[in-house]
Amino acid sequence: MRIRSLALVGATTALLATTACGGATATGGATDEIKPVSVTIDGVGPVETDKAVAAKVPSDVRGRGTVTVATNAPYQPFVDFKVEGRTDQFVGLDPDLFQAASARLGLKATFTQQPFDGLVPGLQAAKYDAIAGGITDKKERQQVATFVDYSASGTGFLVAAGNPLGVKTVADLCGRTVAVQKASNQAKNLATYAKESCAGRPLEIKEYPENPQAVQALIAGNVQVVAATRVNLVETAGSLAGKAELVDDPSSPNGWLASPNGFGFLKANKELAEAYRAAVQSLIDDGTYGKILARWKQTPIAIDKATVDQAID
Repeated sequence: MRIRSLALVGATTALLATTACGGATATGGATDEIKPVSVTIDGVGPVETDKAVAAKVPSDVRGRGTVTVATNAPYQPFVDFKVEGRTDQFVGLDPDLFQAASARLGLKATFTQQPFDGLVPGLQAAKYDAIAGGITDKKERQQVATFVDYSASGTGFLVAAGNPLGVKTVADLCGRTVAVQKASNQAKNLATYAKESCAGRPLEIKEYPENPQAVQALIAGNVQVVAATRVNLVETAGSLAGKAELVDDPSSPNGWLASPNGFGFLKANKELAEAYRAAVQSLIDDGTYGKILARWKQTPIAIDKATVDQAID
């Protein structure tokens, strides 16, 4: 997955906004009526409201019963258009998980397509309650948003079938020729790693315009390893059975230097973010989360505990 770049525009002004969707309010008490919501996730089944978890929802959000979520499709497997040519219906990991978490909270979620560089400014302007769609939680972005981290994705390593070179971890790349996408995080991070950790065993990095070309270089025998975002390599490896395979590193099950992906909420709405964190944790605990990730073939990016603002950079 590319680390999607979000503009941080007008953060200081926006953080003072308390109108429309962006206002911070007190969490509702037991006297507030919680209306049960049920949603059926294709391939997963029904998800129901848990009143104990739903009690964490701020009273104003509970009163309207809905949240609006801005996204930018297509960005598979996280989000895509349900029907080609229509921009008002979405499918993907993020819509499924957010809809399920919302139902657990007694809420309904509505997704809307926005230009990617407009997601954060729109959140700051309180045009919607949250942003989603494979967005990496980064410390810079935390100046504006609070992130509920629901997965973690780092770098994976694709090798020839049978792993003849015995690549297990990033340390085994020293002395090898590795293909990466040009200007990617892998290119930057491996260059740093090679300089710091591969003395006497040079790590040669070959950059290609796109990941598919890097994969073809591996199949053609021009490189020995492809380094790319693990989440993207899972499906690639599955389509290349007998030709290539994905390295399984038990010490880094989510990939090397795994960064969390999250749902973003305005910092002023930390209570709403905490409610969604609890909802995601509830889905993890009852197995719904695992089923959603499995549906989108993303089990390798699963986490055991839903967290808030756990960016690594």
